[in-house]
Formats: sequence, C-alpha cells, structure tokens
Amino acid sequence: MDNLFTGLVSGLRVHPLNIPGSAYRHALQCRKKLMDIFRVELEKKKTLKEGVTSDLMDGLMEIKDDEGNKLSDQEVLDNIVSLVIAGYATTAVSIMWTLYYLSKYPNILRKLREENMVMHKNKTGEFITCEDVSKMEYTNKVVKETIRLANISAFSFRLATNEAEYQGYRIPKDWRVIVWTRYLHTNSENFDDPMCFNPDRWNASLNISSKKPAKPGTYQVFGGGSRFCAGNLLVKVQLAVFLHHLSKGYKWKLVNPDAGMIYLPLPSRVDKVDIMFSKI
Repeated sequence: MDNLFTGLVSGLRVHPLNIPGSAYRHALQCRKKLMDIFRVELEKKKTLKEGVTSDLMDGLMEIKDDEGNKLSDQEVLDNIVSLVIAGYATTAVSIMWTLYYLSKYPNILRKLREENMVMHKNKTGEFITCEDVSKMEYTNKVVKETIRLANISAFSFRLATNEAEYQGYRIPKDWRVIVWTRYLHTNSENFDDPMCFNPDRWNASLNISSKKPAKPGTYQVFGGGSRFCAGNLLVKVQLAVFLHHLSKGYKWKLVNPDAGMIYLPLPSRVDKVDIMFSKI
C-alpha cells in the first residue's frame, strides 16, 4: 500500500485528501501531536488557582463573551494550535525576505550590524531580552520594512457593515470585500518610492524626524481593528532576535540574484533564495 502512494505525493501536496503519503495527511498528524501536547498543559493549568493569567493559554481560558460564557477546552486548544501553525510559515518566509533584502542593500546591512555589535558587546555573552529588542531602533525598522514589502498575507476578507462608495463603485451593506494588502503597501500614494527597501521611512513613527508617518489603514501587515493578528508582537521579536545573531556572526550572498518571483500561496523566489553563508 505504501508503494502505491509513493508516486502520488508530489501531485497531492495541494489537495486536502486524507490518504497515506499525502502532505495533508502528514499535516493532520502533526496537528494531532500539537493538540496532545497543549492538552496536557491545559489540564495542568486547570488545577492552578483561578484568575492567574500569565500567558496566552491562561488568557483564552479566562476570556468571556457578552453572555459571560467561557471558551470550551477544545476551543482554547484550537486557538492555540491555529496560532502556532499560522505563525510558522509566515515567520519563515519573513526571515527569507529579510535575508534577501539585506543582501541587496549592503549599506542597510552595515548599519544593522553596527547596532547589533554594540548590543552584543554590552551584553558580555548574555542572551538578549525583550527589553534589549525594544532598544534596537534600527533593527526594528528593518523588521517593519521587511514585513511591509514581503506582504506575507496577500489579502484578507472584510464585511461591509454599511453601504459605502469606493473609487466610483457602490459597495452594498453586507458585501464581502477583499482587502488587497500588496496594493496598500506598494502604492506610491501611501509610501514614497514604495518598492525601495528603506527602513528609514519609519523614522517618523519613532519620532526621529519630522516626516509624516504612514496614513492610518495603509499599513496592514497584521490586519486591523478587532481582526488584528494576536501574534504581531511575537513575529517582530522573533525576527529581531534572529537578525541580532545573524548580523553579528555571519555574512552571506545570494547564489542567484536574478531569480524570478512567485506570489502564491506565499511570496517567494523561484530558487527559494539559495544563499551562501560564512562566519565573520
């Protein structure tokens, strides 16, 4: 039976068929393992004193709807696993684009490396903390600019709660509307020279210059409003910590700088960004 499905794996990678050898079957098995791990942790937390909220699972266990009802155990676990799975591919792709842009803009990499070398020397071998990350202004701007240009989430769906008009078109109430994030982030009306990788464009948001910050609603890498991504701070910290260790210890270059691009399901390079690394 295993031999029967061996030749079908590549052709079934994008199809949700729960059969042996398929990527979908493997994904379901991985999800089950995650659920089992978090279920054990959930049972441990239920034995602790109520009202203690120190992490995401605690918060989900305590949250209530308008009628005072709490989430069921299954709903808590579903939310936790969804965040873990959703954050894995998006963070990995963001890291890929960070490496790509820094290799294309050596002057930006130089400034990034200078900031992180100073931080490294001040730590005397200790691990950096969240407080340290918040002080690395240029690193955080590199992270913010990478996420803007990478556009990991290509679009999102929104419900029109009222009738509206957009560029001459009437949008009736209760219509489902697609928000095309790439358009927002690469529109020259929203960002100067939008296709240029320029971390300094975020100086205004850090009160470093007199330039105007991005218009409200034009930077939606994590959505907005009640649909704002719960993992937005986590991915920023992950990228900043990664850049800290990478920039202070390694240098790299693209194997094929002129490789083509693909944008679905996630934006990436055709060559998957082959890179040669070496220690500094």
